[in-house]
Amino acid sequence: MPQKRCDRVRKLSRKAVRDLDTKISFLEGVVRRDPGFVEALQTLGDHYSDCGRYEESLTVDQKLSELAPRDPLVFYNLACSYSLNRKYTLAASALNQALLLGYRDFKWLVNDPDLDNLRKHPAFRGIEERIRRMKIKIT
Repeated sequence: MPQKRCDRVRKLSRKAVRDLDTKISFLEGVVRRDPGFVEALQTLGDHYSDCGRYEESLTVDQKLSELAPRDPLVFYNLACSYSLNRKYTLAASALNQALLLGYRDFKWLVNDPDLDNLRKHPAFRGIEERIRRMKIKIT
């Protein structure tokens, strides 16, 4: 079944959107041949997210969390995908796991637009408190 194009991306030129569609098609082929190719999956998930294909990005990030269960960035990206799909409890859980595994880019965490929905949700309060207990200032 053909995938929808990245029409949701308005900031990109038509050429850039076509290029992104081509990259996605290529990476989908690579991942079909090698489902455990972590770097290809990471790039594919980023491209899905870039063009608003959040459910597909979430599927990729869930797979990555199985393939790389000790990688804090994988769980941070999983939290972003859950947030973009409005699954806030799961997003908070994934973000807590990222922190537990060592994620420490707090400036990005409090400004990342992918987490905007989660930061407005009550589940984020616990994450803020956890970061405060780590004695990290988030501004």
